[in-house]
Amino acid sequence: MKTGLTKSQKITDICFDEKDPLIHIRTHNTDLKNRLSEYAEKYPGECQRIYIDPETGCMEFEIRKGRFSFRLTAPYSKERRRSASEAAKKNNVNSMHSL
Repeated sequence: MKTGLTKSQKITDICFDEKDPLIHIRTHNTDLKNRLSEYAEKYPGECQRIYIDPETGCMEFEIRKGRFSFRLTAPYSKERRRSASEAAKKNNVNSMHSL
């Protein structure tokens, strides 16, 4: 979708406080919009789309705390990256993308 916004203007805000049982998410990120829309459709008691801006493609959602999480991952060591690269080469991982 052409919105006239630059990538740096296409933000994702995730807001919550300790009192309110809901998390407010405002995003331009297509993958996150799709995932939240699907979740809201499947679980309307837990998540709701509350706003769509047709000009910018931004969507806003409210989701119950405990249903949305952040996952922090440790960086891969050089050995783990090397091992993963070798395994991918051995299993022809790149050839799957050309199908």
